[in-house]
Amino acid sequence: MKKKDMTLAILLSNIFFVFLGIGIVIPVLPTIMNELNISGTAVGYLTAAFALAQLIFSPFAGRAVDKYGRKIMIVIGLFIFSFSELLFGLGNTIEVLFVSRILGGISGAFIMPAVTAFIADITTLKTRPKALGYMSATISTGFIIGPGIGGFLTEIGTRIPFFSAAACGLIVAILSIIILKEPRKKDQEVMTDQTMNVGKSTFRKILMPMFLVAFIVIFISTFGLAAFDSFFSLYTNHKFGFTPSDIAIAITGGAIIGAIFQVVLFDPLTRMMGEINIIRWSLLISGILVYMMTVVNTYWTVMAVTFTVFIGFDMIRPAVTNYLSRIAGNDQGFVGGMNSFFTSLANVFGPILGGVLYDVDIEYPFLFSVVVMIICLITTMFWKRPPVNDE
Repeated sequence: MKKKDMTLAILLSNIFFVFLGIGIVIPVLPTIMNELNISGTAVGYLTAAFALAQLIFSPFAGRAVDKYGRKIMIVIGLFIFSFSELLFGLGNTIEVLFVSRILGGISGAFIMPAVTAFIADITTLKTRPKALGYMSATISTGFIIGPGIGGFLTEIGTRIPFFSAAACGLIVAILSIIILKEPRKKDQEVMTDQTMNVGKSTFRKILMPMFLVAFIVIFISTFGLAAFDSFFSLYTNHKFGFTPSDIAIAITGGAIIGAIFQVVLFDPLTRMMGEINIIRWSLLISGILVYMMTVVNTYWTVMAVTFTVFIGFDMIRPAVTNYLSRIAGNDQGFVGGMNSFFTSLANVFGPILGGVLYDVDIEYPFLFSVVVMIICLITTMFWKRPPVNDE
């Protein structure tokens, strides 16, 4: 059991640092915009480049995971991740920064399906949803506290966050080589057969109502979060004169409070309200607080809104993941893959559209996020959980 716990801890660390790398760039963007004289639209494309590369390479990487093994794909992905962060830290042109983010996306494409498959290999049908829930929480935590850590390190030097991320990626790659043991061949064969069967009916399953609404919620809510999160640092810097450390305090404080709510309240709220109601209330609260960001005008009111806005965002992802794990039955791989797919898709288009809107008016990305939250809330009104056996 201790061996499995150590393996799971290393796997979650790998995921954490990948999504930390996505978010760590955010507080540095105002400085980079000024250094390289780039527009908000370019920032949106730069932010989306990671997710786009991950989206494109994920199908190829998924097949490679089954063919060559989980461990080797994780290790290769971590080395690519480390190099991409180092390259971003050294880059002085927009072209180099784009290459860095694309390599980062490729590393994510290698690591995500390998870690998901590895977790499926070392868990049972009973323990797998809990482990996948941990993975979902790790993704959210890495993405949200990345900007906070980046902001603090930026006070030391603009490129220090990227050198730090590169070092962390290298360390977890070495730990993965030492600690991770490739799952037995029998387990791999079973997973391969399941993956093949799922692939034959993927589109038909996506259109099933019990899956379709959940995937729409994943896409729309992530879309709104990406549009908000990607331009929070630019918005607060340009409107309120926030420094990187101010941005770091705001986002890290929000991440800590969100994590506390997630760890302490998610389980009892799930039993009391159910996942769908949690998602509805989270969307409503998130929409109101994002709108408040365009209304408040003092340092502490901005901090107060930021400290609470992530509570709703942090509750949506585990609620959807928990819902899907309960209804998926033997299709855990399918729902996990589609969860990753729609998340990546939203992370591509959210920052791009947010960047275009930012160049028109700095308030527009936030107002757009509010509209997205409302649309998602309306969508959930047609969502009914099918009867399932929770035993």
